[in-house]
Formats: sequence, structure tokens, C-alpha cells
Amino acid sequence: MQLYSFFNSSTSYRVRIALALKGLAFDTIPVNIRVGEHRAQPYVDEVNASAVVPALVDGDVSLGQSLAIIDYLDAKYPQARLVPQDIEARARVLELSMLISCDIHPVNNLRILKYLQGPLGLSAEQKDAWYRHWVAEGMAGVERLLVRYGHGAWCFGDTPTLADVCLIPQIANAQRMGCDLSAYPRAMAVFALAETHPAFLAAAPSRQPDYSA
Repeated sequence: MQLYSFFNSSTSYRVRIALALKGLAFDTIPVNIRVGEHRAQPYVDEVNASAVVPALVDGDVSLGQSLAIIDYLDAKYPQARLVPQDIEARARVLELSMLISCDIHPVNNLRILKYLQGPLGLSAEQKDAWYRHWVAEGMAGVERLLVRYGHGAWCFGDTPTLADVCLIPQIANAQRMGCDLSAYPRAMAVFALAETHPAFLAAAPSRQPDYSA
């Protein structure tokens, strides 16, 4: 199994956590999105038609998009399930996961930030204000969901789910961008727990072969 990944990509981070939680061995193939390697041939033609990271190659299967990859892993390697089978529990986990992956991440990923500063001509200060605004909007919703429906040591129970897999990279990126996260104590408690968990530690950006400060 090969994972095409960039160390600071939160979507790559999600898949690395999922693989580690399931105990699945894989080879990392770095793709430097800062210099546009995700748009180069033959990566787009042969690995990931979406021209993004991550991409997972498992035998004859080549798959992009982090949530699709994790769903595939859950179906093929169901040990340490990340999306519960119970109908309500599944819905709660997906609700929080999609708040992060559909509402926060898409407006704050690298290509959006580059577009803001490039063609649109925003200053670094304006770009940072954009980032922090959407983190605050999204994390407020995350915190409300966790207070209302969360339980156990993790987001939803005493073992990690897809919700935790999405939350930890989002918080890590927000910290890196200097966001104030003090208003989200329930989310930050989950983050603190993840910082002691071997799978989350193994998946961290600083542990990746392509890491650079």
C-alpha cells in the first residue's frame, strides 16, 4: 500500500491517522504541494485525477479524496472502525466530520490561500484574517456539537472515530496559523488526548519523511 502525501496537508494527515489506527503498513510517497508536484504529470494521469493529495494505492485500486479513502479503508479493513454502524452514532460522527471537511477546510486550504494573495491581491494580514474567521465560524459549530452530543474521552465515545480523525489535523493547522482556540475547551480536550495516542503521534506532520520546518 502506498500513500501519496504531503506532511502539512490536513487531508493527508487524516488518512495517515486512519491507517495508523487500523495498524495498516504503507509506504509514503511525498508530493510537495508547495511547488506544484500535485499538478504534475504523470501524477494526475496515473495516480489522482483530482490533482490533490492524498492518494492511496492499494493493489489495483488508486483512490483520491481523504473521506473516500477512509470509507474504503473502513469497508476493506473493518478492524478499528472509524464510522460506527449504528444509525444515529454514524450520523453524529459524519455530521461533525463534514462540518470540518466541507465547511472549514475547503475555504482555508493552500490553493485558496494562494489565490487570495495572488490573483486577488490580498495582503498577508488579510489572508490570515480570512483564515482565522472561517476557523472561528467552523470551530464554534464543532464545539456546540461536542457539548450537545459528544460523550466519552474522544468526540463520540471512548475510541477514536472519523470525527477525531478530522478534528485533530484541523486544530493542528489552526494552531500553526496562530488561531485562538481557547473558546473550544471540549475540542481541545480531545486534541490533548490525541497528543498522547501512538497512532495520532505517528501520523503527525513532524514524524513524516518529507517534514520541513
